[in-house]
Amino acid sequence: MATTQAPPSRGVGAPEGPTARGQGAGTRAPRERARAFRRPARASGAALAGRTATWESPVTSYYLVGGVTLLLLLLGLVMVLSSSTISSIRVHGTPYAVFLDQAKFALIGLPLMFAASRLPVALYKRLAWPLLVGALGLQLMIFTPLALSEGGNTNWILIPGINQALQPSEFVKFALAVWLAAVLAAKRSLLGEVRHVLVPGVLVAAVSIALVLKGHDLGTALVLFALVAGALFAAGVPLRMFSVAGIAAVGAVALLTLSSQNRRDRVAAFLGLGAVDPQGLGFQTKHGLWGLGTGGLSGVGIGASREKWLYLPEAHNDFIFAIIGEELGLLGTVLVLALFGALAVGLMRIARRHPDPFVGIATGAVAAWILTQAIVNIGVVIGLLPVIGLPLPLLSAGGSALITTLVALGMILAFARSEPGAPEALLARRRALRRSLAVVARRGRHA
Repeated sequence: MATTQAPPSRGVGAPEGPTARGQGAGTRAPRERARAFRRPARASGAALAGRTATWESPVTSYYLVGGVTLLLLLLGLVMVLSSSTISSIRVHGTPYAVFLDQAKFALIGLPLMFAASRLPVALYKRLAWPLLVGALGLQLMIFTPLALSEGGNTNWILIPGINQALQPSEFVKFALAVWLAAVLAAKRSLLGEVRHVLVPGVLVAAVSIALVLKGHDLGTALVLFALVAGALFAAGVPLRMFSVAGIAAVGAVALLTLSSQNRRDRVAAFLGLGAVDPQGLGFQTKHGLWGLGTGGLSGVGIGASREKWLYLPEAHNDFIFAIIGEELGLLGTVLVLALFGALAVGLMRIARRHPDPFVGIATGAVAAWILTQAIVNIGVVIGLLPVIGLPLPLLSAGGSALITTLVALGMILAFARSEPGAPEALLARRRALRRSLAVVARRGRHA
């Protein structure tokens, strides 16, 4: 009798074939998903490491300071053109007079900035004394018949032959920053003693500030105070000396304020003491705040300011920040603040990373100069400080201020180029750029 053979047994509880295959796939799936999740993690980690390497690159400071400087300069030229058209028509009969002057000074300042960025650090040390003597000689010319006065300040001289005004105190800022760096770096090991701090550094700085104050320019004198303080701090002068110097500086500013009726009136108007004439001392501040408030979030548009129609005095100069707020809105003012913040980061980075104490002190002095001036200018426009009369660096109209600021930042770029590892990194990038251009040129010939 024929028997039927039973199929092979799979065993008790054994899954069917398709189920078994599915189970194998199921055991592989978690591993695949885990690998998929780890891949983005590794990619993000590599990207973070790349960004960290870029930030720690020895040429980061060079590109950061240079890029921010050019952006502020470009924005300043646009806003000077926009804010000065009406006053230029009134005074010069053309809407472009003030802008063309500012563009001329920018075209002078940019090549000087480039040249300053190529000078070796050792040359700046050797130029410290000649720069100081030359700047103080220029400042002394405000006591000659060449002096010009405006708004109660005698802070300009007229260059014979070319009919061009020059502000010597702007050159004093640059010269004093370089000179203090050279002197304090040479005496760095002795700066724990008061006499070595005072002589010759603080003594010569005090003479320089006194010459500026003799022209009744308290605003520039305050910036010089900050510049000297920045240089001393970067040089490592003990903080206990700053407390005494701070008390003396506050006393001096109070005395200088009380000694001038115009300054007393401005401070009284700022503090709200007595009746404030909205058509007098309160006029400029009021219209500056109106300009900022009118701009809203995104502004009324470039060229559409109403305050520049002779309502806001010095719209293209001391109060250009108000026009930026009116035409570009809150976003425009935040952009300006962000750019100055980025500039501060770049300057502090150079001062911290460079091994030469001269570079650290000079960079600290220039940072204190530019950033203090920007903070005071913006503080005046938004009503936090009384009206002093300081331009916004790189943005306000003014030839002497623009040229000296560009040269000072060119010197900072020279310092950044001499950071450890920076010359080699810059050379490698130039070679890579030349190779890329050569490849493009060959492809262009074959096309």
